[in-house]
Amino acid sequence: MAGVYISWPFCAQKCTYCNFASGVFPQELEAEYLEALCAEIGATEWPWKPETVYLGGGTPGSMQPQDLKRVLAAVPGKPWLEATLEAAPGALKRADVEGWRECGIGRVSLGVQSFVEGELRKTGRRHTAGGVAQDVALLRECGIDEINIDLIAGLPGQTAESWGESLVWIERLAPPHVSIYMLEIDEDSRLGHELLAGGSRYGARLVPHEDDVVTLYEEALERLEAMGLRRYEISNFALPGHESRHNLKYWRLEPYLGFGADAHSLTGTVRGQNAETAAEYVARWKRGESARIAETTAIAHEERFFVGLRLMEGIEPTAEERGRYGQEIARQVEAGLLEDTGDRVRLTRRGVLVSNEVFQEFVGTACPTS
Repeated sequence: MAGVYISWPFCAQKCTYCNFASGVFPQELEAEYLEALCAEIGATEWPWKPETVYLGGGTPGSMQPQDLKRVLAAVPGKPWLEATLEAAPGALKRADVEGWRECGIGRVSLGVQSFVEGELRKTGRRHTAGGVAQDVALLRECGIDEINIDLIAGLPGQTAESWGESLVWIERLAPPHVSIYMLEIDEDSRLGHELLAGGSRYGARLVPHEDDVVTLYEEALERLEAMGLRRYEISNFALPGHESRHNLKYWRLEPYLGFGADAHSLTGTVRGQNAETAAEYVARWKRGESARIAETTAIAHEERFFVGLRLMEGIEPTAEERGRYGQEIARQVEAGLLEDTGDRVRLTRRGVLVSNEVFQEFVGTACPTS
Protein backbone atom coordinates (compact mmCIF):
# COMPACT_ATOMS: atom_id res chain seq x y z
CA MET A 1 0.00 0.00 0.00
CA ALA A 2 1.19 3.50 -0.83
CA GLY A 3 2.07 6.48 1.30
CA VAL A 4 2.09 10.27 0.99
CA TYR A 5 4.86 12.66 1.97
CA ILE A 6 4.10 16.38 2.32
CA SER A 7 6.92 18.90 2.59
CA TRP A 8 6.54 22.05 4.70
CA PRO A 9 9.99 23.71 4.47
CA PHE A 10 9.35 26.65 6.82
CA CYS A 11 11.20 27.03 10.12
CA ALA A 12 11.45 29.63 12.87
CA GLN A 13 15.23 29.42 12.61
CA LYS A 14 17.79 27.60 10.46
CA CYS A 15 19.88 25.20 12.54
CA THR A 16 23.59 25.14 11.80
CA TYR A 17 23.69 21.37 11.12
CA CYS A 18 20.62 21.30 8.86
CA ASN A 19 21.23 20.22 5.25
CA PHE A 20 17.57 20.14 4.18
CA ALA A 21 15.94 22.55 1.72
CA SER A 22 14.28 24.42 4.57
CA GLY A 23 14.74 27.71 6.37
CA VAL A 24 13.27 31.05 7.42
CA PHE A 25 11.25 32.64 4.60
CA PRO A 26 8.93 35.66 4.19
CA GLN A 27 5.31 35.18 5.29
CA GLU A 28 4.18 36.07 1.78
CA LEU A 29 6.06 33.08 0.40
CA GLU A 30 4.52 30.81 3.03
CA ALA A 31 1.00 31.90 2.05
CA GLU A 32 1.73 31.32 -1.65
CA TYR A 33 3.36 27.99 -0.89
CA LEU A 34 0.20 26.84 0.87
CA GLU A 35 -1.85 27.65 -2.23
CA ALA A 36 0.63 25.87 -4.50
CA LEU A 37 0.71 22.82 -2.22
CA CYS A 38 -3.07 22.53 -2.08
CA ALA A 39 -3.21 22.91 -5.86
CA GLU A 40 -0.65 20.15 -6.41
CA ILE A 41 -2.43 17.72 -4.08
CA GLY A 42 -5.86 18.68 -5.41
CA ALA A 43 -4.85 18.03 -9.02
CA THR A 44 -3.67 14.49 -8.27
CA GLU A 45 -5.48 11.55 -9.79
CA TRP A 46 -5.39 8.94 -7.06
CA PRO A 47 -5.07 5.37 -8.36
CA TRP A 48 -5.18 4.18 -4.75
CA LYS A 49 -5.93 5.47 -1.28
CA PRO A 50 -2.80 6.09 0.79
CA GLU A 51 -2.47 4.24 4.06
CA THR A 52 0.23 6.52 5.56
CA VAL A 53 0.79 10.27 5.53
CA TYR A 54 3.96 12.02 6.69
CA LEU A 55 4.38 15.78 7.04
CA GLY A 56 8.07 16.71 7.18
CA GLY A 57 10.13 19.80 6.83
CA GLY A 58 11.06 22.26 7.92
CA THR A 59 8.59 22.44 10.75
CA PRO A 60 5.07 21.40 9.74
CA GLY A 61 4.14 21.59 13.42
CA SER A 62 4.23 25.37 13.01
CA MET A 63 1.38 25.35 10.48
CA GLN A 64 -1.82 27.08 11.49
CA PRO A 65 -4.42 24.43 12.40
CA GLN A 66 -6.78 25.61 9.67
CA ASP A 67 -3.99 25.35 7.09
CA LEU A 68 -3.07 21.84 8.18
CA LYS A 69 -6.73 20.83 8.02
CA ARG A 70 -7.00 22.25 4.51
CA VAL A 71 -3.92 20.37 3.27
CA LEU A 72 -4.91 17.03 4.77
CA ALA A 73 -8.51 17.36 3.58
CA ALA A 74 -7.18 16.96 0.02
CA VAL A 75 -5.56 13.59 0.83
CA PRO A 76 -7.94 10.62 0.51
CA GLY A 77 -8.00 7.57 2.76
CA LYS A 78 -8.70 9.13 6.17
CA PRO A 79 -8.50 7.62 8.72
CA TRP A 80 -5.07 6.57 7.62
CA LEU A 81 -3.21 3.65 9.12
CA GLU A 82 -0.58 6.16 10.25
CA ALA A 83 -0.31 9.96 10.00
CA THR A 84 2.88 11.60 11.25
CA LEU A 85 3.80 15.24 11.79
CA GLU A 86 7.25 16.63 12.60
CA ALA A 87 7.34 19.34 15.25
CA ALA A 88 9.91 21.55 16.97
CA PRO A 89 9.97 20.92 20.72
CA GLY A 90 9.52 23.62 23.30
CA ALA A 91 6.62 25.46 21.71
CA LEU A 92 3.70 23.03 21.57
CA LYS A 93 0.30 24.45 22.46
CA ARG A 94 -2.69 22.43 23.58
CA ALA A 95 -5.00 23.98 20.98
CA ASP A 96 -2.57 23.04 18.19
CA VAL A 97 -2.09 19.47 19.40
CA GLU A 98 -5.85 19.00 19.72
CA GLY A 99 -6.15 20.36 16.19
CA TRP A 100 -3.62 17.81 14.96
CA ARG A 101 -5.69 15.02 16.42
CA GLU A 102 -8.83 16.35 14.74
CA CYS A 103 -6.96 16.34 11.40
CA GLY A 104 -6.04 12.67 11.83
CA ILE A 105 -2.48 13.02 13.14
CA GLY A 106 -1.65 10.15 15.49
CA ARG A 107 2.15 10.24 15.51
CA VAL A 108 4.47 13.17 16.27
CA SER A 109 8.23 13.31 15.73
CA LEU A 110 10.08 15.83 17.91
CA GLY A 111 13.38 17.15 16.56
CA VAL A 112 15.02 17.35 19.99
CA GLN A 113 18.63 16.56 18.86
CA SER A 114 19.98 17.16 22.38
CA PHE A 115 18.76 17.73 25.94
CA VAL A 116 21.90 19.70 26.88
CA GLU A 117 21.54 23.48 26.81
CA GLY A 118 25.10 24.24 25.72
CA GLU A 119 24.85 21.93 22.70
CA LEU A 120 21.45 23.33 21.76
CA ARG A 121 22.58 26.96 21.83
CA LYS A 122 25.62 26.22 19.64
CA THR A 123 23.35 24.84 16.93
CA GLY A 124 20.62 27.48 17.14
CA ARG A 125 17.99 25.43 18.97
CA ARG A 126 15.82 27.22 21.54
CA HIS A 127 14.14 24.49 23.58
CA THR A 128 15.10 23.09 26.97
CA ALA A 129 15.00 19.59 28.43
CA GLY A 130 12.17 20.61 30.71
CA GLY A 131 10.23 22.00 27.76
CA VAL A 132 10.56 18.70 25.90
CA ALA A 133 9.22 16.85 28.93
CA GLN A 134 6.20 19.17 28.99
CA ASP A 135 5.63 18.60 25.27
CA VAL A 136 5.70 14.83 25.67
CA ALA A 137 3.24 15.04 28.55
CA LEU A 138 0.94 17.30 26.51
CA LEU A 139 0.97 14.96 23.52
CA ARG A 140 0.03 12.04 25.73
CA GLU A 141 -2.72 14.02 27.45
CA CYS A 142 -4.19 14.79 24.02
CA GLY A 143 -4.17 11.15 22.98
CA ILE A 144 -0.98 11.08 20.89
CA ASP A 145 1.11 8.26 22.34
CA GLU A 146 3.12 7.50 19.19
CA ILE A 147 6.03 9.84 19.86
CA ASN A 148 9.47 9.83 18.27
CA ILE A 149 12.45 11.76 19.64
CA ASP A 150 15.43 12.58 17.41
CA LEU A 151 18.97 12.84 18.78
CA ILE A 152 22.19 13.73 16.95
CA ALA A 153 25.54 12.23 17.94
CA GLY A 154 28.45 14.53 17.10
CA LEU A 155 27.14 18.02 17.87
CA PRO A 156 29.71 20.74 18.72
CA GLY A 157 30.86 20.45 22.31
CA GLN A 158 29.28 17.05 22.82
CA THR A 159 31.06 14.72 25.24
CA ALA A 160 30.46 11.28 26.63
CA GLU A 161 29.05 12.92 29.75
CA SER A 162 26.68 15.25 27.93
CA TRP A 163 25.55 12.44 25.62
CA GLY A 164 24.82 10.36 28.69
CA GLU A 165 22.67 13.21 30.00
CA SER A 166 20.55 13.15 26.83
CA LEU A 167 20.17 9.38 27.08
CA VAL A 168 19.03 9.70 30.70
CA TRP A 169 16.25 12.01 29.49
CA ILE A 170 15.25 9.42 26.89
CA GLU A 171 15.04 6.80 29.63
CA ARG A 172 13.00 9.19 31.78
CA LEU A 173 10.49 10.11 29.03
CA ALA A 174 10.30 6.56 27.62
CA PRO A 175 9.15 7.31 24.06
CA PRO A 176 8.20 4.25 21.99
CA HIS A 177 10.44 5.38 19.12
CA VAL A 178 13.86 7.08 19.01
CA SER A 179 16.02 8.13 16.05
CA ILE A 180 19.78 8.46 16.51
CA TYR A 181 21.61 10.26 13.70
CA MET A 182 25.35 10.70 13.43
CA LEU A 183 26.20 14.27 12.41
CA GLU A 184 26.37 14.60 8.63
CA ILE A 185 29.24 16.72 7.32
CA ASP A 186 28.61 18.15 3.87
CA GLU A 187 28.43 21.44 2.01
CA ASP A 188 24.66 21.72 2.40
CA SER A 189 24.77 22.86 6.04
CA ARG A 190 26.53 25.87 7.52
CA LEU A 191 28.31 23.72 10.08
CA GLY A 192 29.33 21.14 7.49
CA HIS A 193 30.64 23.81 5.13
CA GLU A 194 32.64 25.36 7.94
CA LEU A 195 34.13 22.01 8.94
CA LEU A 196 35.14 21.18 5.37
CA ALA A 197 36.72 24.63 5.01
CA GLY A 198 38.72 24.19 8.23
CA GLY A 199 36.98 27.13 9.92
CA SER A 200 35.83 27.69 13.48
CA ARG A 201 32.38 29.25 13.18
CA TYR A 202 29.29 27.46 14.53
CA GLY A 203 31.48 25.54 16.99
CA ALA A 204 33.17 23.64 14.15
CA ARG A 205 36.35 23.06 16.15
CA LEU A 206 34.29 21.55 18.97
CA VAL A 207 32.81 18.76 16.83
CA PRO A 208 33.88 15.37 18.24
CA HIS A 209 36.21 13.14 16.24
CA GLU A 210 34.36 10.60 14.10
CA ASP A 211 35.68 7.73 16.23
CA ASP A 212 34.17 9.38 19.30
CA VAL A 213 30.87 9.83 17.47
CA VAL A 214 30.80 6.10 16.74
CA THR A 215 31.36 5.44 20.44
CA LEU A 216 28.41 7.68 21.30
CA TYR A 217 26.20 5.87 18.81
CA GLU A 218 27.17 2.46 20.20
CA GLU A 219 26.42 3.61 23.74
CA ALA A 220 22.99 4.75 22.60
CA LEU A 221 22.44 1.35 20.98
CA GLU A 222 23.12 -0.44 24.25
CA ARG A 223 21.03 1.92 26.37
CA LEU A 224 18.06 1.87 24.00
CA GLU A 225 18.12 -1.91 23.67
CA ALA A 226 18.05 -2.12 27.47
CA MET A 227 14.83 -0.08 27.30
CA GLY A 228 13.32 -2.58 24.86
CA LEU A 229 13.81 -0.28 21.85
CA ARG A 230 14.90 -2.54 19.00
CA ARG A 231 17.09 -1.16 16.22
CA TYR A 232 15.14 -1.94 13.07
CA GLU A 233 16.98 0.49 10.76
CA ILE A 234 20.42 2.05 10.97
CA SER A 235 19.17 5.20 12.72
CA ASN A 236 15.80 4.08 14.10
CA PHE A 237 14.84 2.24 17.27
CA ALA A 238 11.35 1.24 18.39
CA LEU A 239 9.39 -0.86 20.79
CA PRO A 240 7.92 -3.84 18.87
CA GLY A 241 4.91 -2.66 16.89
CA HIS A 242 5.85 1.03 17.08
CA GLU A 243 8.08 1.25 13.99
CA SER A 244 7.38 4.04 11.52
CA ARG A 245 5.13 2.42 8.93
CA HIS A 246 5.63 5.31 6.54
CA ASN A 247 9.42 5.33 6.65
CA LEU A 248 9.47 1.56 6.17
CA LYS A 249 7.99 2.23 2.75
CA TYR A 250 11.16 4.05 1.69
CA TRP A 251 13.41 1.20 2.78
CA ARG A 252 11.18 -1.51 1.31
CA LEU A 253 10.73 0.38 -1.98
CA GLU A 254 6.96 0.57 -1.62
CA PRO A 255 5.19 3.32 -3.59
CA TYR A 256 4.70 6.83 -2.25
CA LEU A 257 3.85 10.26 -3.62
CA GLY A 258 5.66 13.40 -2.50
CA PHE A 259 4.13 16.89 -2.52
CA GLY A 260 5.81 20.24 -1.97
CA ALA A 261 9.33 21.55 -2.35
CA ASP A 262 12.12 18.98 -2.70
CA ALA A 263 9.61 16.13 -2.28
CA HIS A 264 10.35 12.82 -3.96
CA SER A 265 8.05 10.09 -5.25
CA LEU A 266 8.36 6.45 -6.22
CA THR A 267 5.64 4.89 -8.36
CA GLY A 268 6.45 1.59 -9.97
CA THR A 269 9.97 1.98 -11.33
CA VAL A 270 9.81 5.77 -11.70
CA ARG A 271 11.37 8.17 -9.20
CA GLY A 272 10.20 11.78 -9.33
CA GLN A 273 11.63 14.92 -7.77
CA ASN A 274 9.90 18.25 -7.21
CA ALA A 275 11.45 21.70 -7.43
CA GLU A 276 14.05 21.94 -4.69
CA THR A 277 13.32 25.30 -3.07
CA ALA A 278 10.07 26.81 -1.83
CA ALA A 279 10.57 29.84 -4.09
CA GLU A 280 11.08 27.74 -7.21
CA TYR A 281 8.14 25.52 -6.29
CA VAL A 282 5.83 28.56 -6.00
CA ALA A 283 7.23 30.10 -9.19
CA ARG A 284 6.44 26.97 -11.19
CA TRP A 285 2.89 26.95 -9.79
CA LYS A 286 2.41 30.59 -10.82
CA ARG A 287 3.59 29.77 -14.34
CA GLY A 288 1.18 26.83 -14.53
CA GLU A 289 4.06 24.33 -14.66
CA SER A 290 4.32 20.97 -12.96
CA ALA A 291 6.11 20.90 -9.60
CA ARG A 292 8.07 17.88 -10.79
CA ILE A 293 11.42 18.78 -12.33
CA ALA A 294 12.97 15.35 -12.86
CA GLU A 295 12.06 11.72 -13.38
CA THR A 296 14.45 8.78 -13.39
CA THR A 297 14.06 5.04 -13.71
CA ALA A 298 14.78 3.26 -10.46
CA ILE A 299 17.36 0.49 -10.89
CA ALA A 300 15.69 -2.21 -8.85
CA HIS A 301 18.73 -4.29 -7.94
CA GLU A 302 20.86 -1.29 -6.93
CA GLU A 303 18.00 0.28 -4.99
CA ARG A 304 17.29 -2.91 -3.04
CA PHE A 305 20.88 -3.17 -1.86
CA PHE A 306 21.43 0.54 -1.29
CA VAL A 307 18.15 1.14 0.54
CA GLY A 308 17.01 -2.26 1.77
CA LEU A 309 20.25 -3.04 3.59
CA ARG A 310 19.55 -0.11 5.90
CA LEU A 311 17.02 -2.37 7.58
CA MET A 312 18.34 -4.76 10.21
CA GLU A 313 16.18 -7.49 8.67
CA GLY A 314 18.23 -7.10 5.49
CA ILE A 315 17.01 -8.28 2.11
CA GLU A 316 16.32 -11.53 0.30
CA PRO A 317 18.41 -11.39 -2.88
CA THR A 318 16.92 -12.96 -5.96
CA ALA A 319 18.87 -15.52 -7.99
CA GLU A 320 19.62 -12.78 -10.52
CA GLU A 321 20.93 -10.48 -7.78
CA ARG A 322 23.14 -13.22 -6.37
CA GLY A 323 24.56 -13.73 -9.83
CA ARG A 324 25.16 -10.03 -10.18
CA TYR A 325 26.54 -9.32 -6.71
CA GLY A 326 27.91 -12.67 -5.57
CA GLN A 327 31.52 -11.50 -5.44
CA GLU A 328 30.64 -8.26 -3.62
CA ILE A 329 28.54 -10.10 -1.05
CA ALA A 330 31.31 -12.64 -0.42
CA ARG A 331 33.91 -9.90 -0.06
CA GLN A 332 31.81 -7.99 2.48
CA VAL A 333 31.04 -11.19 4.41
CA GLU A 334 34.75 -11.98 4.60
CA ALA A 335 35.40 -8.43 5.85
CA GLY A 336 32.84 -8.96 8.61
CA LEU A 337 30.53 -6.25 7.30
CA LEU A 338 27.71 -8.43 5.95
CA GLU A 339 26.04 -11.61 7.16
CA ASP A 340 24.70 -14.06 4.57
CA THR A 341 22.37 -16.76 5.86
CA GLY A 342 21.69 -18.18 2.41
CA ASP A 343 18.21 -16.65 2.42
CA ARG A 344 18.92 -13.13 3.67
CA VAL A 345 21.80 -10.69 3.53
CA ARG A 346 22.12 -8.12 6.29
CA LEU A 347 24.59 -5.72 7.81
CA THR A 348 26.61 -6.90 10.80
CA ARG A 349 26.96 -4.69 13.84
CA ARG A 350 30.31 -3.47 12.50
CA GLY A 351 28.89 -3.08 9.01
CA VAL A 352 26.28 -0.63 10.30
CA LEU A 353 29.08 1.76 11.31
CA VAL A 354 30.52 1.88 7.77
CA SER A 355 27.26 1.30 5.93
CA ASN A 356 27.83 3.93 3.23
CA GLU A 357 31.04 2.20 2.19
CA VAL A 358 29.22 -1.14 2.09
CA PHE A 359 26.38 0.28 -0.03
CA GLN A 360 28.79 1.71 -2.59
CA GLU A 361 29.89 -1.85 -3.41
CA PHE A 362 26.50 -2.44 -5.02
CA VAL A 363 26.16 0.75 -7.07
CA GLY A 364 27.09 0.58 -10.73
CA THR A 365 28.21 -3.06 -10.58
CA ALA A 366 28.00 -4.59 -14.04
CA CYS A 367 26.36 -7.92 -14.78
CA PRO A 368 28.90 -10.72 -15.05
CA THR A 369 29.66 -11.74 -18.61
CA SER A 370 29.09 -15.30 -19.72
